[in-house]
Amino acid sequence: MVTDQAESWRLTAHRVIHRGHIVALEEDDLESLNGEALRREFCCHPGSVAILAVDEQERVAVVRQYRHPVQMRLVEPPAGLLDVAGELPLAAAKRELAEEAGLAAADWRVLADFCSSPGISDEVARIFLARQLSPVPRPDGYAAHGEEVDMGLTWLPIDQLLDAVRAGAVNNIALVLGVTTYCLARADCSIDGLRPGDAPWLMHQRVAQLKSERDDD
Repeated sequence: MVTDQAESWRLTAHRVIHRGHIVALEEDDLESLNGEALRREFCCHPGSVAILAVDEQERVAVVRQYRHPVQMRLVEPPAGLLDVAGELPLAAAKRELAEEAGLAAADWRVLADFCSSPGISDEVARIFLARQLSPVPRPDGYAAHGEEVDMGLTWLPIDQLLDAVRAGAVNNIALVLGVTTYCLARADCSIDGLRPGDAPWLMHQRVAQLKSERDDD
């Protein structure tokens, strides 16, 4: 089985350059395996979840959200940060689906796990597949703000989204990866063989452990 492997190079110094509301910019001095001294800056991120919610007509629930760093309104699946202490990823996904789409799902699977940009960030993300959908009220206490106020909700056919991925017309990584993974699983009739929604997420656990060790230093 092809798999990523854990490896840690010798750390000689660690600094927090800036700590913001959501992320922190940190810097490490380290040695490569051949003894070369290196300095690496990276963004420390809480992680995230995204949900590809597919109904019985093979339509996907998407929002159109403004993203300031690229100054574009992107077509995206419902998604959010893992920024609630003690909240498990599946519980976060259920909360985000209810908040952003007003939906609940009876069937949850894992489509894909990924590192968003591991050369510069420790963000890890999990894309869930949600099926057997039903409408629910927004959770108590939830109030849309900022970019969430006018992002709307649209149902688009999965094949139309796949065409948009192929054309380079949509760029949100969770949407691109979620749509392509779903279509591959559909093509070989393996959707029901996808990992369950509560499957272990070892990369998320590893990153959380590394954060904890840095905070203890």
